[in-house]
Amino acid sequence: MSKVLSNASNSELQRRTTVAEQLRGSTIPNSELLDNLGLYLRRQNLSRILYIHDLYKQIIDVHGIIMEFGVRWGQNLALYQSFRGIYEPYNYNRKIVGFDTFEGFISVDPEDGMLAKVGDYAVSENYEVQLSELLDFHEKESPIPHLKKYELVKGDASETILDYLKRHPETIISLAYFDFDLYKPTRDCLQAIMEHTTKGTIIAFDELNFSSFPGETEALKEVIGLNTYAIKRSPLNPLCSYIVIN
Repeated sequence: MSKVLSNASNSELQRRTTVAEQLRGSTIPNSELLDNLGLYLRRQNLSRILYIHDLYKQIIDVHGIIMEFGVRWGQNLALYQSFRGIYEPYNYNRKIVGFDTFEGFISVDPEDGMLAKVGDYAVSENYEVQLSELLDFHEKESPIPHLKKYELVKGDASETILDYLKRHPETIISLAYFDFDLYKPTRDCLQAIMEHTTKGTIIAFDELNFSSFPGETEALKEVIGLNTYAIKRSPLNPLCSYIVIN
């Protein structure tokens, strides 16, 4: 598996590995396992879910789709689907679109510092097929399941975002979530989507003001600037932040 940055100590990593093994080998019946996932969620995992929930609640009355830049395993996409099913089950217009190489970092730039390497944050081969099956499952657990309301866009997002917007010039974006970690794809996608935002659009970031991945902040400085909008932070996470277009 590719390199993933972690600040956890060796003892923390070992404890988490132990619990992950317990999940994989659980004796809870399959019919009840999904109902008891809270047994295995760490505080940090739950904080992340609550943060995504807070973002979603802020866009309920904002028209437009959700875009995620940097999908990896795709948990956020599934969360968006669930929150849509809870808060606006009949809003089939709230499409969810995820952009990723599904091969990890395909290039890095000087703006990205010394830690990021090509191939970091890759997923297992053809994982996007498995992810599509999971997203189909969540689609069927909510109303209007016959309409596909998500899309995975594989490839270099610096290019695929332009193709997507060319195919969908009607696009209005209510939430754009950036988790690329890197300068160039963040910069290119920010530049591409700005004319598709509206008042109330949220643009969220995973690594602003983070020395390990400085490229994300550099991209924001270049495209929007740091003093154009208030950069709000989540009290639930040390790095997560967002701006609201107004």
